[in-house]
Amino acid sequence: MTTIGFIGLGIMGGPMAANLVRAGHTVLGYDLGQARVDQLVAAGGRAAADAADAATADVIITMLPDSPDVEAVALGEGGVLEHAKPGALYIDMSTVRPETARRLAHAAAVKGVRTLDAPVSGGEPGAIEGRLSIMVGGLEGDFEEARPLFEVLGATVVLVGPAGAGQTVKAANQLVVGGTYALVAEALVLLEASGLDGKTGLDVLAGGLAGSRILELKRESMAERRFAPGFRIDLHHKDMGIAVAAARDAEVALPMTGLVAQLVAAARSQGHGALDHSALLKVIENLSGRAPVKE
Repeated sequence: MTTIGFIGLGIMGGPMAANLVRAGHTVLGYDLGQARVDQLVAAGGRAAADAADAATADVIITMLPDSPDVEAVALGEGGVLEHAKPGALYIDMSTVRPETARRLAHAAAVKGVRTLDAPVSGGEPGAIEGRLSIMVGGLEGDFEEARPLFEVLGATVVLVGPAGAGQTVKAANQLVVGGTYALVAEALVLLEASGLDGKTGLDVLAGGLAGSRILELKRESMAERRFAPGFRIDLHHKDMGIAVAAARDAEVALPMTGLVAQLVAAARSQGHGALDHSALLKVIENLSGRAPVKE
């Protein structure tokens, strides 16, 4: 069993850390919210005094909102790389810019610390159930060492390339997810505006070629206008920015990605940033002049 320092115990990180505890690992958890740390302790984990304390573990995992947060925790004063032991394995499971992952890998190598970027997809249900999709960038030897931990957390675990590659694949994932939510929202608005029952229509779509994981999990809540966050619009807005920047760096044109990024930005500017990303439905309703149904 491994001693793991887990920094970031939010909607995703909390259940992931708890799953590692249940698998028999010693988990030192740290979060800015003390209630989240207390929840991990109640599940059998241990409280780290701060990020520096968590960084003394054999394996360090960060699950944080954005690139600046990861850079501050990893590279800042009193951070992970200042306190990690030579030979330790640092796994960043946040969704950040690919260049951030590459910068961390370079800085860690100077300190003798190994790194993997391993963003995840699957939302809160996947984190709770240990069925996340984990896309990993880094060296094969480090990936194989971390595989037993990944297999506690995810059902699909793939090494996709060198440092930063995991984040590029996650950007591709997020543009597909955002686009699918937008199209499901449009389908629901079309069905209801045509006098049909939206939920029944989405049930039919889910059973055919249009079926998707999003329709499987979210068609009922979208039809009922329930937008409790599993993954917030604010975070998807950040992720679409990463996707657009990655396209620019790769010198490719992704017109649908640009459109979806604008729809997500509109959702945020309309005050829906704290809602689930399925709340793209609210933007489509507004564009169509449809009176939104109150949650």
